[in-house]
Amino acid sequence: MTVLPLSLGPWCLAALLLAGPATSLAGEPCATAPAEAAALPMPMPQRGVWIATPEHNHFFDSPAEMARQLDEFKRLGINTVYAAMWNQGRTLYPSAVMQRLTGVPIDEKLAGRDPLQELITAARSRGIKVYAWFEYGFATDFKGGLGHEIIDTARPQWAALDAQGKQVVKNGFRWLNALDPEVQGFVQSLLLEAAERYDLDGIQGDDRLPALPSSAGYDPVSVAMYKREHDGRSPPANAKEPAWLAWRAGKLNGFMQRLHASLKAAKPQLQISMSPSPYPWGYDEYLQDWPTWLKNGWVDSVSPQLYRYDIAGYRTELRKITREQLCPAQLGRVFPGILLSLGRDYIIPVKLLNEVIDENRREGITGEVYFHSEGLAKRAKELVKLYR
Repeated sequence: MTVLPLSLGPWCLAALLLAGPATSLAGEPCATAPAEAAALPMPMPQRGVWIATPEHNHFFDSPAEMARQLDEFKRLGINTVYAAMWNQGRTLYPSAVMQRLTGVPIDEKLAGRDPLQELITAARSRGIKVYAWFEYGFATDFKGGLGHEIIDTARPQWAALDAQGKQVVKNGFRWLNALDPEVQGFVQSLLLEAAERYDLDGIQGDDRLPALPSSAGYDPVSVAMYKREHDGRSPPANAKEPAWLAWRAGKLNGFMQRLHASLKAAKPQLQISMSPSPYPWGYDEYLQDWPTWLKNGWVDSVSPQLYRYDIAGYRTELRKITREQLCPAQLGRVFPGILLSLGRDYIIPVKLLNEVIDENRREGITGEVYFHSEGLAKRAKELVKLYR
């Protein structure tokens, strides 16, 4: 399949504008699965780890360093890596899509290399699966850093706007308008580019893909779409009004459905994974209706970010998933995200690590993904016991 061009053209714009919101199944955890979902093969249990960008670790320093760390991952029992490939308006592979948009085809620190291909080559020989993790999703930059040029220069009309007409910035991240069909086409083209060019095992989005802060949706494109579907009425001024939340979440559901279809058409065996925020918080704050994605078969697996600092908090979030939001047949597709380390200040206590894994298995969860790889060495002894 051909990668979508940066300018999507009237055919795509019209088709996406006319598409209604995809139906939510979030309130029906054990409803009969659509045929698309029932046909998906069950993924293997994940013992995964996220690999952050070069600012946060040395993994991408050289092919030799990649090989060294992958050897260690294998020794610890890790079978899947989720490597950051989209962050602050930069890809970690040479991208024709980004070359056309900003003139910067790859993170400048990695110019002249293809770290994604280097990773795939090294991981294959070690039996480790590789997912390209599109970490930033619909966000462009953090506090005006790299990536700011997408909105500031290249496509100012793509900015997400709030009810006051201001650009949407949440927790320091500035956002593209994920409801805009052109913006959706751009993000889809990035994922398709990676899927078509590389022998990947999977693609992953996270709490920013597909997502949009619920304060957004007041830009001209989104307002025009809303008015067409609501007899000319304007969107509610209250960004948390339930029907307004549902309409926007439905637009992201529709994008997820189309993204799944395009990626599977390009590469049928490609695994599609998402790592969203916990539901329903992620729905209220970022319009992420991920139980619907899973139940409809638009993703092969999910890794909800259950980043908690004590077992009580972790257990509460996990049991929402296992006992309220999903049914037993779907739990083999859930590999929770566990906060292993954060900067220099936090490493998961050994007792909590063991409690979390025990809780996962007790609830029928067969695997997990750790954030992030820099913490593995500090818990190597425990991981070997758990996985070898």
